Amino acid sequence: MHTVLVTGAHGMLGRALATVLHRAGYRTVPLGRDELDITSPDAVASVWAVHRPRTVINCAAYTAVDDAEEDEATAWLTNTQGPRHLAEAAARTGAAEAPARLIHISTDYVFDGDACRPYAENAPTRPRTAYGRTKLGGERAVLDILPTTGTVLRTAWLYGAHGHHFPATMARLAHEPGREVHVVADQYGQPTWTGDLAARIAALVARPCPGVLHATNSGEATWFDLAREVFARLGADPARVRPARTAAVPRVASRPRRTTLGHERWSTAGLPPMRNWRDAMDAAWPTLGLSDS
Repeated sequence: MHTVLVTGAHGMLGRALATVLHRAGYRTVPLGRDELDITSPDAVASVWAVHRPRTVINCAAYTAVDDAEEDEATAWLTNTQGPRHLAEAAARTGAAEAPARLIHISTDYVFDGDACRPYAENAPTRPRTAYGRTKLGGERAVLDILPTTGTVLRTAWLYGAHGHHFPATMARLAHEPGREVHVVADQYGQPTWTGDLAARIAALVARPCPGVLHATNSGEATWFDLAREVFARLGADPARVRPARTAAVPRVASRPRRTTLGHERWSTAGLPPMRNWRDAMDAAWPTLGLSDS
């Protein structure tokens, strides 16, 4: 049976992915940080020896964007060295058996956010934050070590049935009668449902596509747009969401202005781009449990 090992399996995407893979009939080994610390090469080697995975999906990441500015070394261990250890283990497996594959989850933060059009998969990367730099390091490690069996999926603005995410925060605020909420209206991206992303990753297990792919729901929105969408779906007055500028909400790490991602390479995998973010939210909404937030 095809064994798929999922790292970071207790996170929002990891939990959705483990469910989808199990339903698809794969022998799924979901491991959180307590079961596998990917920053330790010995821990990676030990887990590999026990499970002998044919595919590894790396959802483990240091995602505290602001904290990374103060402690880039810690972010580097998880975001750069961790993927390197996984890729090296996959490469060693490939020397004696069928090549092991690694699907690594990355981010839109590898781009500077200055583009006026969607970033293609081969667009130059220019991260402006410690988080983006360390995630780019992980991408490069995977693709350098596994040029024919490594896949990098860049995603962004995730929400789903598990964990903390922006729509859940907006739902909580929407349930506070009369409260106005100021939300950034000059940052553009693509809200992406973990259910759609997990299904797309499962498809890639069955039909490998090495290299870089952009795995976001299509279309474009601002955080302001997304907040108003949540308010409207809850029957709250969207006018309670007021636009704000990024400069009015200072953060330790800079936020990219526009990181809309292009999806041209999906044709290589024989798959269409992921659906529009509003259509995805139609499907996701009953699963999110936000009406009673």
